[in-house]
Amino acid sequence: MKILFRQELAKDMPIEEDFSSPSLTEDIEKTRYALEIAYAGFDNAIEPDMIDCYIYEINALLKRYKYLTELADRERLFVPESSPKSPVRALLSHVFG
Repeated sequence: MKILFRQELAKDMPIEEDFSSPSLTEDIEKTRYALEIAYAGFDNAIEPDMIDCYIYEINALLKRYKYLTELADRERLFVPESSPKSPVRALLSHVFG
């Protein structure tokens, strides 16, 4: 099983623990990153139970992403687009139009 690591996020992580509530844009970015990890796991899953697990995880994350983006629209926040090569962007445009 391959594991996906993105180095640009690792260098931005704070050294000290921050227990304040994350902003909406941070939540959206974390959800987008979790979707990328879930898709990578799904692409490499062999066992039927693991495939089902990733399907449920992806569906839950898609619903969370949709909720957060709708909330950002209501608050008129700017949400950066995901990269054009991202499988998340392709699926979101396919599923949610």
